Amino acid sequence: MLSFLGVRPFAFLAGLAFAMMALIGGISTVVGMVQEPEKPTAEHEFHKHPKELELASNGITGKFDRRQLQRGFQVYKEVCSACHSLKLVAFRDLQQIGYSEAEVKAIATQWAIETPAPNPETGEMATRKNLPSDHFPAPFANDIAARAANNNAVPPDLSLMTKARHDGAAYVHSLLTGFQEQPAELLKKFPEAKTPEGLHYNPYFATLNLAMAPPLTGDGQVGYTDGTKATVDQMAKDVSAFLVWTAEPKLEARHSAGWAAVIFLLIFCVLTWGAYQSVWRDVKH
Repeated sequence: MLSFLGVRPFAFLAGLAFAMMALIGGISTVVGMVQEPEKPTAEHEFHKHPKELELASNGITGKFDRRQLQRGFQVYKEVCSACHSLKLVAFRDLQQIGYSEAEVKAIATQWAIETPAPNPETGEMATRKNLPSDHFPAPFANDIAARAANNNAVPPDLSLMTKARHDGAAYVHSLLTGFQEQPAELLKKFPEAKTPEGLHYNPYFATLNLAMAPPLTGDGQVGYTDGTKATVDQMAKDVSAFLVWTAEPKLEARHSAGWAAVIFLLIFCVLTWGAYQSVWRDVKH
């Protein structure tokens, strides 16, 4: 007991010392920020927040527009799949967005990149036609090949892109439509921030410059079969909606389950209140 009492003052003093050190450190940091404020950077001043994007899947009652998802898949197939993988999605998953079993089989068989598989006769690595059960094959054999073809940058997988990036689909849409020449104001204020050779200026990207060239280069780049006019903005919107689905294929089921839970709780509360009134009706409160 005595030894415990003897330790308590030292523990208190040690805690007090740590608290004082933390306070002094905080004060010195604030003083330093006031005396030497952080220098402005091009990234801080010219980076833009993504534009708002209205999609049918937005909100707690949102549902997928399957025609739009199919258009978005078409944009991915004809534009994005040359560089970006979709490794968490299988061909047969496309039935969820309105494709028939026969259409899915045709899409898998005709896909430009085949699935790696050993040759059944020699055992050597080769490729085979895709099956509906296969996941979308990666466009590059490995990261080294991806870097060699993309200015030393590895194109990210798009399966979960709208969940991996803040603002999700709005970020994807803004990025795809945001490529432009560097503003003269930026170069005047930050001449050292000139976009390096081989990179492309985009104010919606965190560092303002990225290795990906503008993938959507003009209206009509993709020929929509449903008659929708394929403007750059429309194609970017459609592929953004498609990537929302790849990241959250169970979104509609989750929304339905949420509403069912809310309705159940409301009914339960009403029944509970009625039971309370019935049981305690003759008791004064």
